[in-house]
Amino acid sequence: MDEFVLAEQTHAFIRKHRWEVAVLPFGATEPHNLHLPYGTDTYQVDEIARRCCGAAYQRGAKVLLLPTLPYGVNTNHLKIPSAVALSVNPTTLLKIIGDLVDSLERQGIRKLVLLNGHGGNELKPLMRELHQRTGVFLCLCDWYRMAADQYRVIFEKPSEHADEVETSLGLAFFPEYVHMEQAGKGEVKQSRIEAVRKGWISITRPWHLISTDTGIGDPSAATAEKGQAIMNVIVQRLGDFLYDLATAKMDETFPY
Repeated sequence: MDEFVLAEQTHAFIRKHRWEVAVLPFGATEPHNLHLPYGTDTYQVDEIARRCCGAAYQRGAKVLLLPTLPYGVNTNHLKIPSAVALSVNPTTLLKIIGDLVDSLERQGIRKLVLLNGHGGNELKPLMRELHQRTGVFLCLCDWYRMAADQYRVIFEKPSEHADEVETSLGLAFFPEYVHMEQAGKGEVKQSRIEAVRKGWISITRPWHLISTDTGIGDPSAATAEKGQAIMNVIVQRLGDFLYDLATAKMDETFPY
């Protein structure tokens, strides 16, 4: 049990403290190649959130970790044969976040970090809409972007989905759910359109067409040691940010 985890605490404890920052993690429920669990995005962001909030809390920051949302935007996964991807629409996600922001504001918490662990959850547009109607300071962290500059340092073949990075995190932090002997190669079919292949044009990718095992990236070089190494980077960077955010005074020019 951790003092900063809302779901694990009593009201007797929570009401004794003035919480400066709330952290709301976002996961997903979707297939991750043939070897990782459907809850990979949720397990990862849970572990990251707890460790980063813990690092800030130990330094005195009043950071409160909220329960993780285990459902994300997976509309492009729904045609994968025999899969059970669970999806919400972006407008549904906007409504959920909006209601939670309103709840926090009414109870005096005015800084909220959206900690995203799923690429389909494009939260920045939702933040822009909420910005005009809330007094809560909103900020977004896609954890996989925070340490992206270290991927080529730590990993041999980092890619995107159920790859060496995610598999290494799984081996390090939820190994009981990882079955490396079942892993597919994570090969990706390229679009016939050049502009899409080169990234000049963005599309919603039909997952059932681009990958035979739902993976994007070869997971074979993954190790628990690599997962721990990338976690250390994330905890240092995000933990420092949460401390800085919690201890920063909110005034008319915040955050500048």
